[in-house]
Amino acid sequence: MRVQRFVDGFAYEKLQILEMPEPQPGPGQVVVRVRACSLNFRDLVVARGGYGRSVKAPLTPLSDGAGEVLWVAPGVTRVKPGDRVCGIFFQHWLEGGPDDEKALSAMGGAIDGMLSEQVCLDANGLVPFPEHLSYEEAATLPCAAVTAWNALFRSGGLKPGESVLVQGTGGVSLFALQFAKFAGARVIATSSSDEKLERLRAMGADEVINYKTTPEWDKPVRALTGGLGVDHVIEVGGAGTLPLSVKAVRRGGHIALIGILAGLGEMDPRPIMLKSVRLQGIYVGSREMFEEMNRAISLWKLRPVVDRVFPMEETVEAMRYQESGAHFGKICIRL
Repeated sequence: MRVQRFVDGFAYEKLQILEMPEPQPGPGQVVVRVRACSLNFRDLVVARGGYGRSVKAPLTPLSDGAGEVLWVAPGVTRVKPGDRVCGIFFQHWLEGGPDDEKALSAMGGAIDGMLSEQVCLDANGLVPFPEHLSYEEAATLPCAAVTAWNALFRSGGLKPGESVLVQGTGGVSLFALQFAKFAGARVIATSSSDEKLERLRAMGADEVINYKTTPEWDKPVRALTGGLGVDHVIEVGGAGTLPLSVKAVRRGGHIALIGILAGLGEMDPRPIMLKSVRLQGIYVGSREMFEEMNRAISLWKLRPVVDRVFPMEETVEAMRYQESGAHFGKICIRL
């Protein structure tokens, strides 16, 4: 079988397609024929060696993948051959809150990921995905979709009629837009592209703001909310955008801190304290959240936004395309 791996270090040019023996499963394990994977910003950080010594080569990258079950160990009843499944991001985070042991089971980083024609996983680390989704659509769920679900509903406790600010047009932000609209919330969306803003509006965004032409975008956000600010912010920029998000959120509101797309840095913590803002770091979520989300996706017949699909041989090109920021939604790899 073919596997794509970083063999002797990290850099795009070090990603190789290798022929390797098919996996030999043990007790409680399952072999999955992977049909599609999807990219996350985290995968680019791993590929550049940005995770430091905590992530080591050799490594099979990508946390997100979907396929069908080929073989199950005796006694496994959770899935059966032929089931269409996704691997969960943290293979040991099944329920409850995060802890150190669960954090050491992150696919495509702490352990090998999904960019392989076959993978061997614990049966507990799999979830069947909604029947109406293709393999590519399902491959977008494990990281971005679960993150958005956790941010809005588990961390945020989103209620109908509340307001949500989403930033940009990456996977987490688009899932948050879709989930929030299905839940009856008002959504304000930002982007640097007027063309993308129109696409966001077509997806249901109630208001859109170009943050390039309106660098102090917190002001129109407050104006659109009667001077109060939004109830929830899906913060994917990090230090570069967090100060404006604090200004844009209402007193006592919720900011889900998810990404660092706008870089690292320092900020004055006093506005967070003085406004009693609830700032919650979000690092994906549990299998229980994934299953809860899948029930909603099935009910709503929601379809993830897939921008482009690349063949396995063009994984590096797919990464460079994601790096360019030209995409709208998720980028997938077909195996």
